[in-house]
Amino acid sequence: MIDIATVPVAKVEWRNAVRIIRSVFPPIDLFEDIADPADWPLLISAEQKTNPRLMETIGALDLVPTARRVAGPGASYLMAPFTHASADRPSRFSDGSFGILYVGDSFEVALFETAHHHGRFMARTNELAGWTSQFLEIVLEISAELHDLRGGNPSHLAALDPDDYAQSQTLGAQLRAAGSNGLVYPSLRYEGGQCVGLLYPDGATNPIQGRRLDYHWDGARVDMYRDLASDHVYRIES
Repeated sequence: MIDIATVPVAKVEWRNAVRIIRSVFPPIDLFEDIADPADWPLLISAEQKTNPRLMETIGALDLVPTARRVAGPGASYLMAPFTHASADRPSRFSDGSFGILYVGDSFEVALFETAHHHGRFMARTNELAGWTSQFLEIVLEISAELHDLRGGNPSHLAALDPDDYAQSQTLGAQLRAAGSNGLVYPSLRYEGGQCVGLLYPDGATNPIQGRRLDYHWDGARVDMYRDLASDHVYRIES
């Protein structure tokens, strides 16, 4: 187990950071509204009288403390990963019992990270080769004090295992319990790149929609992506 006292904290300030998400999920009206997040429970109570399925859209709002919620245009991209956390979707730093917002410091980092994980999903479900799900690039800014795994400390390497998430998930849970804002760490899928895993949505701001993408599955890996605006196709080198 990694001693969290040995993990330094660094101020991370990124402009033009990138998150790539599946494009099938529409914005959530409650999060996009300019209403004060402290008033959300009252708004939900009123809306549920005419929309009993509302909570399925919003998710588990209690997973995000009121003071750390964000609202306004684009807020769905920041809030949804936390309110829709699920044990069916564990990740590097969470077993799925709480959400994390993963962001790369460049488009290439986000592309390679998501192509890797989408490829693992396609392999598990034995999907046929072809163009698969559509994705959406979100460009945003990061500003947060984060626990820093970029220093190469040998005692932290277990949290950066490319395939085994046992130690990293334990570390994520420890840091969340200790009140951490999240982590910054080297990308395991794009050499020289960096990623953040935010434990709360307010470490990111100004999310703006970017490119719409298609990923191509060749039966073994995601080998290409297509920019839907230009219809240009680009190869993803392994």
